[in-house]
Amino acid sequence: MNATVESFLQYLRLERNLSWRTVDLYRRDLDQWEHYVTAGGQHGLDLPSVTAGDIRQWLISRSKCGDTPGTLRHKVQALRALYRYLLRHGKVKSNPAAQVELAKLPKPLPKLVREKTVDAVLDADIDSDDFAQVRDRLIVMLFYETGIRLSELIGLQDAAVDTRKRELKVRGKRDKDRIVPFGDELAQWVEHYRHLRATVKPECDNLLVTAKGRPLYPSLVYHVVHDGLAMAGGTGKLSPHVLRHTFASVMLNSGAQLNSVKELLGHESLAATQVYTHVTLSELQHNYQLAHPRALKKGG
Repeated sequence: MNATVESFLQYLRLERNLSWRTVDLYRRDLDQWEHYVTAGGQHGLDLPSVTAGDIRQWLISRSKCGDTPGTLRHKVQALRALYRYLLRHGKVKSNPAAQVELAKLPKPLPKLVREKTVDAVLDADIDSDDFAQVRDRLIVMLFYETGIRLSELIGLQDAAVDTRKRELKVRGKRDKDRIVPFGDELAQWVEHYRHLRATVKPECDNLLVTAKGRPLYPSLVYHVVHDGLAMAGGTGKLSPHVLRHTFASVMLNSGAQLNSVKELLGHESLAATQVYTHVTLSELQHNYQLAHPRALKKGG
């Protein structure tokens, strides 16, 4: 390997204190790059003469070899870091890798829980006089019927939930408030829960509290949701955020306008909400393949 590149790797390890594993990843990418740009070692590595076009051609060749977008991004980032190092030491006059756009990573679709799974949790028999059981049912119901975030549920104030108007006020990201409506069933559960909560003597103004009257904490809420959905037959990732995704998908599948769902979720932009339209379309395509008589035919 070129001595200058080797000194850069030593800099990463000794001065930047990166792990050996991380430095080895840089070494692998830069060794691969050096092999390409020197035509397999047939001529020396001339770092100042490298252009953005050279790097793009290399990336094309790596893509044809099967490198993923994530791998290609790391290769460009390795070259950018190398040339930043060279600039600081006066060995080059520009950073050609900075002119190369990073490969876009595919955005995974949000995970969902089947409606029948959530229904199984919300319809299961529980002891209606048991504070913890009623609270846990209310936790799942709030996530599923309002789409609020975990932090929003934990911080939800008792005074912010109006069962008469059937709406709650949520303090979202960047301290922005929003109003979220809810239905009769949730209102009834909130009132019943409040009646039982009086027996634990709450020590805070939060709607939801522990059995000792203290504010909820994330791990408790996570386990309530995960364990409840798992017992109902749910598989995969079972978390409060997945219930939020499920709320959005159910709303769109039921005919809600995209902008309305955006406001309910508290998204800053419509783009953040549009991902759920892809989930909805995927679900529709899946159901079509299962149900349409023509789709069921082989080769149809």
